[in-house]
Amino acid sequence: MRTTLKILKYEFHDVVRNKWVIIYTAFFFLIAEGLFRFGGDGSRVIISLMNVTLLVIPLMCVIFGTMYVYNAREFVELLLSQPIGRKSLFAGMYAGLAVPLAAGFAVGVSIPFLIREFTDPSQIAAAVTLLGSGIFLTFIFVALAFLVSLRNEDKGKGFGIAVLLWLFFAVIYDGLILLITLTLRDYPMEKPVIAMILLNPIDLARIVLILQFDISALMGYTGAVFQKFFGTPVGMIVSVTSLAIWTALPLFLGLKRFTKKDF
Repeated sequence: MRTTLKILKYEFHDVVRNKWVIIYTAFFFLIAEGLFRFGGDGSRVIISLMNVTLLVIPLMCVIFGTMYVYNAREFVELLLSQPIGRKSLFAGMYAGLAVPLAAGFAVGVSIPFLIREFTDPSQIAAAVTLLGSGIFLTFIFVALAFLVSLRNEDKGKGFGIAVLLWLFFAVIYDGLILLITLTLRDYPMEKPVIAMILLNPIDLARIVLILQFDISALMGYTGAVFQKFFGTPVGMIVSVTSLAIWTALPLFLGLKRFTKKDF
């Protein structure tokens, strides 16, 4: 654990000094501040931020994560020549990237909200849900980026797969769900659709955020189904558990690959 914390501290300072992390933080701050200045209402700002968050965070995390792993090869070789365990090195590297990115998002989004001192409990709950979803997506897609990078020696192939992975979860997957539901519209699809939502972290985060507002009613029968499941305490527990599994599974597979990889 002490070795992991030392690596985490070094990587954290190295990543924080990176200008792209500063730009990443400033981006969310400017978006949130701009939405407040021109959009006004807190609920509208949160909904608009939701759309930005669900697209930008996964994309930036897979790009940062993939670039980070490929550029850290010599650093990894140097540390592995020392009496340092691979599990400690992997944990330190992962946390050293994921934590600054999550912190950058949280700081950038939180400052405009804190300045305005919200007192509405529903808006506070929605803002906290937005932050939690963004942090979860950060850890999930950094873990996926690590897994992809460690399984592909070629940088070009690794970047291509990472971007395709983001495109699949952000765009293609929703099209597949729509196609399946239209094709099988004569059959009861409530439970299969909920299961399919749980298999996509971006969709899962989107549904959890939408249910914080009354706009879920605009989704008609589908919104009622989601509200009935995800709007309950059991549904929230299942959602958080699913996001945790989405974080742990690629991390476990990436660690397994890292411990066996010949650098």
